[in-house]
Amino acid sequence: MSKPSHRVIRASEIGQFAYCARAWYLGSVLGLPSANVAYLEAGTDAHRRHGRRVYLALVLQRVGVLLAILGALALAAWAVARVWGG
Repeated sequence: MSKPSHRVIRASEIGQFAYCARAWYLGSVLGLPSANVAYLEAGTDAHRRHGRRVYLALVLQRVGVLLAILGALALAAWAVARVWGG
C-alpha cells in the first residue's frame, strides 16, 4: 500500500482549476510548463510595480498626516506665543 500524498493546494490553484481544470491538471499534476510564460511573467511584473506604487502611496499619506500634525502644532505654538508674548 502506498503512502498518501499531503501536497498543499494553493488558493491560486483552486482558481486555476475553476477556470480550466485541464490546464490545472497539465501544470499541477503532470508538471508541464505553461505555454504563455512570458505573459505570466509580465503579469507578475505588473503586480510587483503596482505593489510598489501602493506602498509609496501609503508612505506619502503617512508623511502628509505627520506634516499636517506638525503644522497644527506649529500654528498652536505661534498662537500661544502671540497671546502670552504680548
